Amino acid sequence: FLIPDDPFGSCENKYCGLGRHCVTSRETGQAECACVGVCSQRYKPVCGSDGEFYANHCQVHRAACLKKRRITIVHDAACFFKGDNCKTNAYSKMKSMLLDLQNQKYITQENENPNGDDVSRKKLLVDQMFKYFDADSNGLIDINELTQVIKLEDLSKDNSECTLYDLVKFDDLNADKHLGLEEFYRAFQVIQLSLPEDQRVRLTVATVGQSVVLSCAVQGEPRPPIIWKRNNIVLNNLDLEDISDFGDDGSLYITKVTTTHMGNYTCYADGYENVYQTHIFQVNVPPVIRVYPESQAREPGVTASLRCHAEGIPDPQLSWLKNGVDITPKLSKQLTLQANGSEVHISNVRYEDTGAYTCVAKNEAGVDEDISSLFVEDSARKTRLGIGNMFYVFYEDGIKVIQPKECEFQRHIKPSEKLLGLQGEVCPRAERDEVQRCVWASAVNVKDRFIYAAQPTLNRVLIVDVQSQKVVQAVSTDPVPVKLHYDKSHDQVWVLSWGSMEKTSPTLQVVTLASGNGPHHTVHTQPVGRHLDRVDDFFIPSTTLLINHVRFGLVLHRDEAALHKLDLETMAYAGSVDLRAHGCVPLTLAYSHLGGYYFVGCRPGPGAAAGPGLFGQYLLTPSADSLFILDGRLGKLNCEITEVAKGNTLVWVGDA
Repeated sequence: FLIPDDPFGSCENKYCGLGRHCVTSRETGQAECACVGVCSQRYKPVCGSDGEFYANHCQVHRAACLKKRRITIVHDAACFFKGDNCKTNAYSKMKSMLLDLQNQKYITQENENPNGDDVSRKKLLVDQMFKYFDADSNGLIDINELTQVIKLEDLSKDNSECTLYDLVKFDDLNADKHLGLEEFYRAFQVIQLSLPEDQRVRLTVATVGQSVVLSCAVQGEPRPPIIWKRNNIVLNNLDLEDISDFGDDGSLYITKVTTTHMGNYTCYADGYENVYQTHIFQVNVPPVIRVYPESQAREPGVTASLRCHAEGIPDPQLSWLKNGVDITPKLSKQLTLQANGSEVHISNVRYEDTGAYTCVAKNEAGVDEDISSLFVEDSARKTRLGIGNMFYVFYEDGIKVIQPKECEFQRHIKPSEKLLGLQGEVCPRAERDEVQRCVWASAVNVKDRFIYAAQPTLNRVLIVDVQSQKVVQAVSTDPVPVKLHYDKSHDQVWVLSWGSMEKTSPTLQVVTLASGNGPHHTVHTQPVGRHLDRVDDFFIPSTTLLINHVRFGLVLHRDEAALHKLDLETMAYAGSVDLRAHGCVPLTLAYSHLGGYYFVGCRPGPGAAAGPGLFGQYLLTPSADSLFILDGRLGKLNCEITEVAKGNTLVWVGDA
């Protein structure tokens, strides 16, 4: 056994060297050297030649004694960074602890919390911390300065797996064993972002069908992931067919641009939403033209009109050619342009006015043209409105076809008329009815070839051939069909049936290839959650000259605050939009192709069997006992027809 030597014992003149001390053996009573048992708590870390980290010089010498090998002090900080004890989570906790300490110092000094947002506050604290760590104010923090901070703040007693030296281990980007301010910013994730003033708002223009890349001008080092928003919705989190790749540089890729992509897009660095760039995305669409009539014959001395309707983005400019020559130099009292150049009026026509009149529409995206032919000849064949430009009015006594210009009846399909080639009648007499009468609910025009009309009390849809003006087929449906819609994109007629007059089991059915010849039939759509009896209404956006394809429709369920998305191609449900947060049970819908916005009405509006509608040049407004036809171009009442009582369903066939 060894006993400590007292000052006056045999160890008085014995020198043991560093890391050892003198003790007296209990057995021999002689002075002997032994390894130091405990070193002081003084913290001045060094590296040993054995590659180990030591808290102070004493521990180096004690280790040499215990290991019975020579260990010298190496003036290199390499050992400070050895080992994998400091993991990512522990490193983050240590940095959070340092920020908390600095925040407490700031509050103590200023007597209040730092002002500004979280980002600004964090930068302020990190700036102050760097200034404190950088004792010699040379703009660099070295190992000695970190050691000094550990001593001053008594951080050596912290049981964390990480130390201040790990700042150099993980964030010394240039490996110079020092930390500069930018490296210090990176360590504490203080990001200096910049956005040139002239880049805060940027206009991007593309033509429909193209692919587009929107680049974010927010700069910074390092730059966090870029977040893109539209209508305050983060796009990065959505699985979109047309916006599927955000790129390594944070750019937004839009494939096959359509008008639904128009609008404002905002980008910013993740966590730094206050520095953002706005992209105003404009989609141009080449013009599409429709002229009417396509051909007409006039006798000398009468007036002829040629009209041109063009759509495009931006609005196209119109011009007219006659036989390939601009008519502008020839304008006169006899030859005039009206309605912003969309109509050519020729009064007192002459033989030389015969020709091909070409309407040309131009905008930034392209050009389109169409021809309206005029023939001036003696005893000219009367330019009939023909099978087109007619009102089909469905009322109690069958169907009447009305020519609006002269207010003439072209055809009366009576309830007793036989279906073409079939035994059934247009409107068979019900058992309780004294007279044979019709009940109609809805009707739609299918490419000016057929009219589909719903008969709710007969559980069927009649198909009227426009060319022959005869009923050619009756298509069986679910009970009480009440609403029809023609989806031109897919040539389908959608049928909503109530199941009963009490709406006990409403369903959706579809007639495919609706404009084709041959027998037609219905198919059911896929129910949502096996609920076949909840469909209250449906909505399919209409097509236009520019937008000739619609992919999705919406289904409304009874008393449900949601919109159900319907794929019109597969006739299957494709998702839903929850409106409970808005307290909205949808009742009415409208849609704009410009930006792809749906407008939802959450309150009921006044209902009516049939409302007034503008059809081509003419406006027809039904009442209980009459029909009023107004000339929309001249702004006057054209005629009143009294022989059509309770006309509750209208269809226009002809020029839009």
